[in-house]
Amino acid sequence: METLRQQTSENDAVVGIIDKVLNQVFGREATILIFKHLEHNYCLKRSEIGDNIELFARGLEDFLRSGAHVVEKKILEDISRDSSLLCKLQIEDVDDDVSFVTQMRLFMHKS
Repeated sequence: METLRQQTSENDAVVGIIDKVLNQVFGREATILIFKHLEHNYCLKRSEIGDNIELFARGLEDFLRSGAHVVEKKILEDISRDSSLLCKLQIEDVDDDVSFVTQMRLFMHKS
């Protein structure tokens, strides 16, 4: 079983990568808008994203529409490259059988 410390560390790592990717792709101001959208429309705070990845994906897709696919793929790629995260994901297109949410859950269970 995971300890609370492991879960918190895992969540912080996921949130950090998501924050980094959004900032790289959209810049700081747009990233703030995305997080505000998630909090206002989905009651999802930035710190809770790792625990509610499905809700994050839904909110991101609502905000970015078809552009969410590119961002989700970049998030998965960054997670797989991050040496501090023990799990290496096999990156699949989100259109395939393995969705962003499924791959994120896989990561969360393995790390």
